[in-house]
Amino acid sequence: MTDATMQPSPSSAGSSGISDLTKKRYAAEKRFKAYGIAAVAIGVLALLMLLTSILSKGLPAFSQTFLKADIYLDEAVLDPSGSRDPAEISKIMTFSYDPLIKNSLQNLADDLSAGPVPEATSQLLAEMVSGAANATLRDYVMANPDEIGQTVEFEFLANARIDQYLKGNVTRESAEADSRVSPIQLDVADELLDLGIMTKRFNWDFITAPDASENRPEAAGIGVALIGSAYMMLIVLCLALPIGVAASIYLEEFAPKNWMTDVIEVNISNLAAVPSIVFGILGLAIFINFMHLPNSAPIVGGLVLTLMTLPTIIISTRASLKSVPPSIKEAALGVGASKMQAIFHHVLPLAAPGILTGTIIGLAQALGETAPLLLIGMVAFVRDYPDALPGGLMDPATGLPVQVYNFTQRADPAFVERASGAIIVLLAFLVVMNAIAIFLRQRLERTW
Repeated sequence: MTDATMQPSPSSAGSSGISDLTKKRYAAEKRFKAYGIAAVAIGVLALLMLLTSILSKGLPAFSQTFLKADIYLDEAVLDPSGSRDPAEISKIMTFSYDPLIKNSLQNLADDLSAGPVPEATSQLLAEMVSGAANATLRDYVMANPDEIGQTVEFEFLANARIDQYLKGNVTRESAEADSRVSPIQLDVADELLDLGIMTKRFNWDFITAPDASENRPEAAGIGVALIGSAYMMLIVLCLALPIGVAASIYLEEFAPKNWMTDVIEVNISNLAAVPSIVFGILGLAIFINFMHLPNSAPIVGGLVLTLMTLPTIIISTRASLKSVPPSIKEAALGVGASKMQAIFHHVLPLAAPGILTGTIIGLAQALGETAPLLLIGMVAFVRDYPDALPGGLMDPATGLPVQVYNFTQRADPAFVERASGAIIVLLAFLVVMNAIAIFLRQRLERTW
C-alpha cells in the first residue's frame, strides 16, 4: 500500500488536514532537493576553484618581459661576402652573435650609468637578458637580411627571474638566496621599467615557439606540441570516423544476431572502459616493435588514439541509429527502396547529429590523453617543427598534454607558469570542440 492510497486516520491528521505520514514525505522530498542543490553547489565551487587556480597561474605565461636596445648588425660578422644570400647567412653560428649583443648592452649600460641608472653595467644587463637572445637575434637576421649593416632597435627576452619578479613571483628576500638573480638587478629592472626600456607585453612566442631547455624557461613555447596534436587529431578523424560509423551500421543493421555478434558487442563496450595506458602498450608492441614505425611520431600517436577512440564512436553511433524511429526505415522499404538505400538515404542523415556529437566528444577525449603517448616516446624533448603533411606525420613531435607533463617535471618555478598556460590552451580547445558538438546537435537534431 502506497502513501497515496493510505487514508489518514482522524487521530493522525492535524488541524490542517495533512497526515503525519504526508508531512514526512514532504520533508523527505525537501531534504532530497536540498541534497541535490548542495551537491551542485559543491561541484560548481570546485570547478570555480580549479579554474581560478589555473587562470591565476597560467595567464601570466601569455605575457613576457623584454629589454629594448639598439644593436648594430655588423656586416663583417653576419655577411662577410655582402651577398645577402640566406644560405650564406645561415652558416653563421649562433655564438657569433654574442659579441654583437655584448656591444649593444655595453652601449646601453654607458647611457644608463651616466644618467638615470648609475648601477647599470654591461655585465649586469647581460645577466638580466635571456640565454636565448643570440638565437632570437639570429632568427631575426635570417628573416630580415636587408637590415644587415644597420643599427636596429631589438627586443631581448629578459631572463626568467626578472620576468617572474615583474609578475610578482620573485621577491627581494628570495633574490638574496638565489644565485641567478640579485636584489640590485631587481632595482635596475624597476628603473628600466619606469624608463620604458624594459616592457611587458603579450607573448605570441609562447603559442608558436618550440620548447626550450631547462635553463631558458622564458623562451619555452608550445608550438611543436600544437602541431603534433593537430596532426594526431587529423589522423584520428580520418580513421576513427569512417571505420567507427561503418562498423556501427553493420552491427546495427546488417549483422546476424548470434553469439559471435554478442561477443563483439560486449568487447566493444569493454574496450570503452579499458584504461588508456593499455592502448599505449598495444601501440608500443604493434606499431613500434612490430611495424617499426618511428618513435615519437604523430602517425604512431594518431593510430594509438584511433584505437582508443573507436569504441566511443561505435557506441555513440549505434545509439544514434537506434534513436531514429523504425517507421522511417519501414516506410522507405515499403515504397521499394533497398535496405542500403533506406539506411544511407534516410536513417543515417537523421542520425548524423548524434554521430557528429559522439565523434567530437571522442576527439576531445583523445586530445587530452597523455599516458598512451608517453609509452610511444612522445615525451622526448623536441626542438624542431615537424614538416608539412604528409611527411610531417613521420617526424618527431609531441602532444599538448605531454608538453604539460614535461613542463611540470622541470625544476625551475617558471615552468609551472608555462604548464598552467598550456593547460589553458588545452582547455580552450576542449571547450571549442564541445561547443561545436552542442551547436551541431541543436542545429541538426529533429524532434518526432
